[in-house]
Amino acid sequence: MRSYSATHNLTAISATAGESAINAFAAVDLSLLSDMGDMINLSPRREDNSDEANGKEEPDQVYDNGYMAETTRNHNRAQPQHFAYLYGFGLGNVTTVAAGSGYLHTITPMVGGLDTARELPSMSMLTRMGETVLKRRFASMFVDQVNATFAMDDWVKISGTLKGTGKHEDSIIEETVSSAGTSVSLLLDANGVQGATADERMDSIHRIRAEVTAGSWTDVTFTAVSAATPAAITIVAPSAVATAINYKILYAPVESADFVFPARVVESPLRVAEMSFNLGGAWNGTAFVGGKAMGAELRNIQCSLSNNSKVSFVPGGGGSYASMHERGGRKQTIKVDRSFRDFIFQQHIKDNDQLGCYIKCLGSEFDTGHNYQVEIIYPKLGLLSAPISVSDKKLAESGDFVVLEDSTYGSVIVRVKNLWAGYVG
Repeated sequence: MRSYSATHNLTAISATAGESAINAFAAVDLSLLSDMGDMINLSPRREDNSDEANGKEEPDQVYDNGYMAETTRNHNRAQPQHFAYLYGFGLGNVTTVAAGSGYLHTITPMVGGLDTARELPSMSMLTRMGETVLKRRFASMFVDQVNATFAMDDWVKISGTLKGTGKHEDSIIEETVSSAGTSVSLLLDANGVQGATADERMDSIHRIRAEVTAGSWTDVTFTAVSAATPAAITIVAPSAVATAINYKILYAPVESADFVFPARVVESPLRVAEMSFNLGGAWNGTAFVGGKAMGAELRNIQCSLSNNSKVSFVPGGGGSYASMHERGGRKQTIKVDRSFRDFIFQQHIKDNDQLGCYIKCLGSEFDTGHNYQVEIIYPKLGLLSAPISVSDKKLAESGDFVVLEDSTYGSVIVRVKNLWAGYVG
């Protein structure tokens, strides 16, 4: 029986190389763990004709204006690779150098746009829903938002919101076959049916309908599917009349390599207990110097990036999917929740200070002197507010920082060290 358990869901991305152009599929090369409920959904752009004089009280037609796509990726036990792909595609510029037996990826904001149709690199994605229900591949998914959370006594978490043009391909197709109403077997035009066993091939047939009466479709019972190409499907004849009728067969053909999932890379998940946080120092291009190291007073840190992305249907792109990506302006913030043990944040507000910030998370060692790790460097922050409150009978404050753009080092630098050879391309 076809499994529709969400535990069988899978997602893969084109991590190493971005797409060569908007709506140009790239091969997926990395499968990722994410939250079970993270679905890549199509948003149909449909409208009825209720605003037109159609001679009726109610609408009688629906117009097809194509699709757009969207998804949220929640990595609740974040690994370095999750930071690498979300910030890599969300900021746009990645350089990679060797680090022991692994690699150090330095991610910074892209200056200007990538090309005339994209202001950021785009990735292709492949998703599996259930074990055998559907596989669907998407072109041109753009990282719009990234949120990283570092909460005490917890895993590091990172999530991303992606927007896509809506270009997609399904592993399921519908084929129309003409055969007699008394037929007990239907032969597909050219395809075999996905599945190595008789049961798997039966699961790959989703529905067969017969137009026994013109304009009226009746479900047809099917009992076997051959392993041949093209496949023959054994059915129960829907009619006693031998006149040729149309049959519509909804099925999964033998899959191409485009629907094969690559291996999943296992990396050391990051714990907040292994995180260091430094505020007030400065980045000199190679290291973060000075500032105050904070630890026990920290309760939660949230780092947010928003690209304010928009995907649009523009002239010459066709009507089935969007063909333009633009950013409305990058915005980044940091919120630091901590115990109110000193007057430091309050004095920074009084002085209207501009501060540097450094976050480092260490995972396990993969080579002598080299760990899986993530570093986030903010060369310049401004503290907007730090309201004081009470939490669990203790004084607390929440520092709301805005990320500023430094004239030398930009607004943010994300450095990821792992064994993957490169991101974005």
